[in-house]
Amino acid sequence: MTTLALAGSPLWYASRAGGTLSLVLLTATVVLGIASGGRSAPRRIGRFEIGLLHRNLSLLTLVFLAAHVVTAVLDPFVHLGWAVAVVPFGASYRPLWLGLGTVAADMLLAVLVTSAMRLRLGVRRWKAVHWLAYAAWPLALFHGAATGTDTRLPLQLWLYAGCLASVVAAVWWRLAKAGPGRVSGRLVAAAAATAVPVVLTVFLATGPLQPGWAHHAATAALLSGGGR
Repeated sequence: MTTLALAGSPLWYASRAGGTLSLVLLTATVVLGIASGGRSAPRRIGRFEIGLLHRNLSLLTLVFLAAHVVTAVLDPFVHLGWAVAVVPFGASYRPLWLGLGTVAADMLLAVLVTSAMRLRLGVRRWKAVHWLAYAAWPLALFHGAATGTDTRLPLQLWLYAGCLASVVAAVWWRLAKAGPGRVSGRLVAAAAATAVPVVLTVFLATGPLQPGWAHHAATAALLSGGGR
């Protein structure tokens, strides 16, 4: 099979579409979770409606994430095994950046499992695990930017920028609405909202947007036999 055929295969398009949609949906889920928590919860909309929307967005995220993982494993270009879907950093194709995606998927899976066992775990333990969804978002963002073969396209860059701006805006809005107390938590959130855009911008400028990024991302062996 030629390189062009592999790059334009239905599985490749399905994998990229699934990954992009799952990132967008995860972003919407995180933004909603941040904006509707604590004192910042909107008063015109009931918490039940917000919770229902949040849960549905989470489930849609997992559906498209599953589609992304399955099509990526079935794609003949990268020769990924099923173990890569749950065990991070073991792939031969961009192991570090694929590993970040696997870690993010494992975190979201942990949130799903514990949500199903919420009554048995108790609210405090469930909330502790639920925070993994917020930690999974930057990992998913860097995974998509570093692994995606269309990262250099303007539309994809604007999409990443939109996801980043939405979450950062939600964090700063939540901080502005926050009451007294939990100073350490607010400082951590403010530091993260400042650091992630800076780190991502520097990373894109020095990594995926540079010529020869694929070789630096440890794909030279694959590309020597033909690659995207």
